[in-house]
Amino acid sequence: MLSEPREVKLKDFFVSFNRADRRWAEWIAWQLEAAGYTVIFQNWDFAPGGNFVLNMHQAVENSERTIAVLSTDFLQSAFTQPEWAAALAKDPTGRHQKLVSVRVRECKPDGLLGQINCFDFVSIDEGPARTRLLNAAGKIRGLAARQVLPRGREPL
Repeated sequence: MLSEPREVKLKDFFVSFNRADRRWAEWIAWQLEAAGYTVIFQNWDFAPGGNFVLNMHQAVENSERTIAVLSTDFLQSAFTQPEWAAALAKDPTGRHQKLVSVRVRECKPDGLLGQINCFDFVSIDEGPARTRLLNAAGKIRGLAARQVLPRGREPL
């Protein structure tokens, strides 16, 4: 007897990162979970013996939004590209903020990823970083909006 397919409850976020930025990515995931959001994080949720490619596919498909943890390592990795590209494809205009990018080390995104506004954790303390993250997570206008740096703009 075939059972009905069960409905998957989407997680709030999937955190996409390069292994060189694991500490930042894990900090982001902890902050989101502490604030009550649900998160898919590779190091916590991908079981040994699982299929990595399928795990990534399911993480992107089963999350409302993707957070891309940006650094030069992330931008040069072939493995992170499908993750952010899938989020961008779900929301190419950015209207629903399906792809949220966070710059954790000096880097310059280009191409399609370079057109996405990102917020910056480079050279800031943990308190302001947490505030920026949670404001962006909650889509709160105001403080988060003032802290987003459009491409080519320097902070005031």
